[in-house]
Amino acid sequence: MSPLDELYREVILDHYRNPRHRGSLNGPHVHAEGLNPSCGDEFALDLSVEGDTITDVAIQGQGCSISQASGSMMADAIVGRNFDEVEDMIRKFRLMMTIDEGDNPVDPERPGAVLGDLEALQGVRKFPVRIKCADLAWTTLTDALAKARANA
Repeated sequence: MSPLDELYREVILDHYRNPRHRGSLNGPHVHAEGLNPSCGDEFALDLSVEGDTITDVAIQGQGCSISQASGSMMADAIVGRNFDEVEDMIRKFRLMMTIDEGDNPVDPERPGAVLGDLEALQGVRKFPVRIKCADLAWTTLTDALAKARANA
């Protein structure tokens, strides 16, 4: 295993063992739930929104290390971002998860959301059946954003 692969593995395990933003939100919030029927992973999130900015997030769920770590990393990355930035982040994450090995889908010179720790999940592409695990939180976030936009 290369040093970069080992670092990425440690980032994923840290988020799985010590998930960020775990729990639920009090007060007004948007709630969405997701399920990966092929493996049984579950993910839910609460978003607190002011205008078009996510001010807080709380996640719940159970499942494999990939699905839960992805949700934790996502939660860390979206707080303080507006809907357009989050949608850009969703697009970049999904692009990263589908681009062939060797391509670099994340261009640091481009404006918009930067994936940061989320880049640790790009190794999941080597195991196509696990991509749905990594994407579960993002699919749930997409649903929550749609609800938030409808309420705005």
